[in-house]
Amino acid sequence: MWYQQTLTLGAKSRGFHLVTDEVLGQLRDISRINVGLLHLLLQHTSASLTLNENCDPTVRHDMEQHFLQAVPDNAPYEHDYEGPDDMPSHIKSSLLGVSLLLPVQNGRVVLGTWQGIWLGEHRIHGASRKIIATLQGE
Repeated sequence: MWYQQTLTLGAKSRGFHLVTDEVLGQLRDISRINVGLLHLLLQHTSASLTLNENCDPTVRHDMEQHFLQAVPDNAPYEHDYEGPDDMPSHIKSSLLGVSLLLPVQNGRVVLGTWQGIWLGEHRIHGASRKIIATLQGE
């Protein structure tokens, strides 16, 4: 069986946001899957999806601080049409990626104890974000 739907995440400020509940809460057909896979594709080039710490928010803060230093807004980028945070956002998106492939078992996504789905919002003023969720399994 295959199921596909578009999920919408609300607008968020720059930073890393734990969105596990926001994502999984929108999945209509996951309860039908005994064994399968969930593929999530973020349809944006200035944000990212990653799997990381779901408990301590200081991890998300530290991750943001690392990326602000590693990929600064004020570097001499050629692509600057949409503001100083645009090109760094593209770089961060490529470094972290825009998709996740997660196992599904007995109608639930199987994550490690301390794992959660993060949205990396790399624009200073992020917009709502779309994710194509594809479920396959039996």
